[in-house]
Amino acid sequence: SIHTKTVDKLGFLELFMSTPSHHRVHHASNVKYLDKNMGMVFIIWDKLFGTFVEEDKNEKVIYGLTENIKTHHPIKMVFHEWINIVKDLRKPSSLKAKFMYIFGAPGWSHDGTKKTARQLREELKKK
Repeated sequence: SIHTKTVDKLGFLELFMSTPSHHRVHHASNVKYLDKNMGMVFIIWDKLFGTFVEEDKNEKVIYGLTENIKTHHPIKMVFHEWINIVKDLRKPSSLKAKFMYIFGAPGWSHDGTKKTARQLREELKKK
């Protein structure tokens, strides 16, 4: 199974396949891993679009969401992000801002109150 901590690296397969190591990064909430390793079977798309990152053995992978949702209700868990997008769409008055809430990077906000993964990584580099 690709969802395992038991398997470390898989040699040459690491070059082109989504391996357990790459998949751990995909499920991580560490800032350096946000929005990374989205490829399903092959990592070529992540490498082409700059979203690939190797698992860093010096940094423990923290699994989960960056912000936990406050429910265990299965329907609310599935649709919570869609509900949040609808709420976000009510905030700005400009059509461009509404467009960005739908198609912009996760964490984008019209007033800068939220941060994208790129902004969070930049802040981390400055520290």
